[in-house]
Amino acid sequence: MKPLPNDIVLRPRFQIELTKAKEEALEAMEKAVNNEYLVKRIDDHVFIKFPKKTIHFWSPQLHLEINDSGEEHCKVYGLFGPNPTLWTFFMFLHFGVATFFTILGIWAYSSASLGKPYGLQVGAMIFMVIIWFTLYAFGRAGRRKGKPQMRELFQFMREVFKLN
Repeated sequence: MKPLPNDIVLRPRFQIELTKAKEEALEAMEKAVNNEYLVKRIDDHVFIKFPKKTIHFWSPQLHLEINDSGEEHCKVYGLFGPNPTLWTFFMFLHFGVATFFTILGIWAYSSASLGKPYGLQVGAMIFMVIIWFTLYAFGRAGRRKGKPQMRELFQFMREVFKLN
């Protein structure tokens, strides 16, 4: 299966092959002291964020997972995303809309099977679809607003790994 291009998905991903050992790459990230970014390491995962004074509602963070890919090579898997709290809330809204859509569909089917009017349920289902598209549009707008900061995080990662 071919992966989705990053212009469709809300959380862009990337992969980079490094010519250094995994521990060396992880230590480079840990030692990257910078007042502009917060770097936090948990096992093979590195999270790069902006400090509270520079973030806005749509500020992204960069999650890196660094895996062994040979003796002196490692592979970096990167994922840009919003604040985890914001992402969880956004997913909660999406699942809520999907749940209501399903409930309304069952209700509409039951009403149709019983020969009762079901226009209200179908109208509400259409409204749920409109809400879902609106949530998606908000997500895309947020990603567009956070894109300059995504570039900053990516550039910082490239400087730490000396990829420039």
